[in-house]
Amino acid sequence: MKVQVARIGKPHGIRGEVTVQLFTDAPEERFAPGARLLVEPAPALAPGGEVTVRSARWNKTVLVVGLEEVPDRNGAETLRGSRLFAEAEEETPEDAEEWYEHELVDLEVRTGAEDGSGPRLGVVTGLVTMPVQDLLEIRLDEDGRTAVLPFVEEIVPVVDPAAGYVVVTPPPGLLELGLEDAGEDGAPGPGGRDR
Repeated sequence: MKVQVARIGKPHGIRGEVTVQLFTDAPEERFAPGARLLVEPAPALAPGGEVTVRSARWNKTVLVVGLEEVPDRNGAETLRGSRLFAEAEEETPEDAEEWYEHELVDLEVRTGAEDGSGPRLGVVTGLVTMPVQDLLEIRLDEDGRTAVLPFVEEIVPVVDPAAGYVVVTPPPGLLELGLEDAGEDGAPGPGGRDR
């Protein structure tokens, strides 16, 4: 199984380097020269979806990565927004309270009781990595809209992938603040995010 370790940002310079938004705690290991990563969607520059790290360096707080398959800025531009993956056995959380997105997606979201006996609210659809804290994306059963909640222990006290659920205890009004409207076809409406 593969896990996402980064998202490619904008090109940097004219030699095909790109900035990356990291989802790994070990960027020096993951982006060492010669490391192989999977790219989704697979670019024309690497039809098999696999790329090789040529170089990696820090530009202040941003990691700038050069890939063997990307010779210039035009090639780098085609990768913008692509996701970089590594094999799961190569990337494991150090803390028992850390979770990867693939471990959370499709878990039931229940409210109230920490034993999981509370009513079902919806299902986890994603994990949004933010600089300060991650956000849990939830599709609500009631109306199909997407809500986001801070993925912190005070609001998500129980994560039990083996049992197939998470328990959320949002303060009053927080769930409504994180709602996104969906259009008739399920696509994001005004103010909604396009995934």
